[in-house]
Amino acid sequence: MNEKLLHFIWQYKLYSMVSLKTVHGEEMSVIDSGKPNTNAGPDFFNAKVIIANTLWAGNVEIHVHASDWFKHKHQLDSNYDSVILHVVLHNDVQVTRTNGEVIPQIELAIPERLLEIYAQLMQNSQWIPCATKLKLVDAVIIQSWMQTMIAERLSAKENLIHSIQEANKTDWESSFYIVLARSFGFDTNSDAFELLAKSLPLKCLAKHKDKPFQLEALLFGQSGLLHLQQKAPDAYQLELLKEYNFLRVKYDLKPIDGKMWKMLRLRPPNFPYIRIAQFAALVHRSSKLFSQVIAAESVKELHKLFNCEPSEYWLTHYRFGEICPIKSKKIGKSALDILLINTVAPFLFAYGQSIADEAMQDKALALLESLPAEKNSVIEQWRLLGVKAISAFDSQALLQLKNKYCDDKKCLRCRIGHKVLTSV
Repeated sequence: MNEKLLHFIWQYKLYSMVSLKTVHGEEMSVIDSGKPNTNAGPDFFNAKVIIANTLWAGNVEIHVHASDWFKHKHQLDSNYDSVILHVVLHNDVQVTRTNGEVIPQIELAIPERLLEIYAQLMQNSQWIPCATKLKLVDAVIIQSWMQTMIAERLSAKENLIHSIQEANKTDWESSFYIVLARSFGFDTNSDAFELLAKSLPLKCLAKHKDKPFQLEALLFGQSGLLHLQQKAPDAYQLELLKEYNFLRVKYDLKPIDGKMWKMLRLRPPNFPYIRIAQFAALVHRSSKLFSQVIAAESVKELHKLFNCEPSEYWLTHYRFGEICPIKSKKIGKSALDILLINTVAPFLFAYGQSIADEAMQDKALALLESLPAEKNSVIEQWRLLGVKAISAFDSQALLQLKNKYCDDKKCLRCRIGHKVLTSV
């Protein structure tokens, strides 16, 4: 038994309600469990209980053992003088306020079946703790919880976006450029791409947006990949090096470490060389990209904004100096969808929050609902458990649920876990 479970049991009144009495034998009843406190101080605020026919209103503190009150030195802290009831699992000592006044105390009786289910969840080594019990949860509850998950996920990304703006003192366009660059890393090279974007301000690229060769020189030079080739550089790479060395001095640029980029187990279309070339092409053909994103009214329009073809050199290359059969290196539809899911939707939501525009936030949610669900091992596992993702809205919610709740076994904070625990 841990304290978090005891909090959960108290909050939802999952203890035995028959003949409630304090440890001194006084009859009592719980009118209101109170509001959980997530900050310092008593565990629940504004509770209401009746003890010996007297109504008490105040705060509640919860411990597994009553003696934990003294371990935490609450008897010396005036913040706990407002406690009207001490709720414990094991009554091993009487507790007092700072003036020595005794605080009423109750020892909860908890159904054994609830403890058994909780133990099963915590000890379960399956993909998610409730894997064998998920089918017992009504689909309405799961869908409702997914609504909460998508809100949490977008809020977390909103915080990241605002932190980038504050740290770099950037405007929305520049912040969008940084986060978009990170998305071009497609997880494997996200950190390297973000550092690349931060090392090369958007205003610097904007001065050369009409010259795609110079854009490639700046981006490949700053990436560190121009200097990383082990083979002798080909003519195109030498030209890029020459142009970059001039621009580096002009703008006092410092490239990132080229060894940061990962190639292992990547398919050639996902090589960082191709992604950087695609990113250079996007910068070349776009102006005030975030403003255009805001104005776009459909997924088709957004696809058109981001659909770009790298320079001719990359038709026959996946990396410098290694010729391959001619093949277009245009960004694929699935990759475009990922960019919309991971960058465009969160940015629209964050921007809407920032300017108090609910329509813009709704636009972000509508975009996720109009995009197909992501295809990955996590979403496939949810499908096998009977929870199917129809849209990106669903898949993003399920990723949030798995990563932030299931993996850490936060069943007590999960609406699905709550249903499993209370179905006893």
